[in-house]
Amino acid sequence: MRIISGFLRGKKINYLKNLNTRPLKDSVKENIFNILIHSKFINIKVENSNILDLYSGVGSFGIECISRGAEKVIFVERDFLASKVLNDNLKKLSISDKTILINQNLQKSLFEDLNQKFEIFFLDPPFKDSDFLKNLNYIKESKIFNPNHIIIIHRESKANDNFQNMINVLKIKSYGRSKIIFATFN
Repeated sequence: MRIISGFLRGKKINYLKNLNTRPLKDSVKENIFNILIHSKFINIKVENSNILDLYSGVGSFGIECISRGAEKVIFVERDFLASKVLNDNLKKLSISDKTILINQNLQKSLFEDLNQKFEIFFLDPPFKDSDFLKNLNYIKESKIFNPNHIIIIHRESKANDNFQNMINVLKIKSYGRSKIIFATFN
């Protein structure tokens, strides 16, 4: 895994090879950032943004955001091994000062305690996990999003998640087994 752009461009990050984590492919990550940068329907800049990276794994998305000028990234990863590798990546790249790493299960109180607003939300839950919808609703209820924000969700292309009354889906892009959903809270 590598960082595609920004001041960390070309640096490699460590990742896990196990059944609990699924790394975000570089090609999918690159497409996400191309849409963020060049799309007419999204008016969010990564630079100077606060980002909440949920189900962050080893931090590929959030680290890419920091490389591209994000103000701060809060990583939330419950898997101990993935969280350890993520922490090692942050130290190796000397970017820990721009991050907070939370190693716990997601729950409503976490979102209420953040006491911060975000422009970008990235959710990359395990493909079989449907609890992420509950967490998406907690974010909405906690109102930790700025008026100008974007939600990016990485799901299996066959997933049939019900987002009704929760988010406004702007665009869905498919990449092999993956689909990326771009949305806002309604």
